[in-house]
Amino acid sequence: MPRYDYRCRACGSTFELNRPMAEAGAPAVCPSGHDDTVKLLSTVAVTGRASGAPAARPAGGGAGGGCCGGGCCGG
Repeated sequence: MPRYDYRCRACGSTFELNRPMAEAGAPAVCPSGHDDTVKLLSTVAVTGRASGAPAARPAGGGAGGGCCGGGCCGG
């Protein structure tokens, strides 16, 4: 279930709620009971390779392309 971050305009606290995506836009009440809250934009963690090196290509040139890329269309 996605986690959404909110900030209370009344007390300034920041809090998280786990809720279904269908309820992403529904109002949220802060833990102190205030209902003047705003949903914050969340950062997305992207995992990947730490180095800037390009990914290795498959042997044989990696041309792909099915039949015509494999040279079986002969002519």
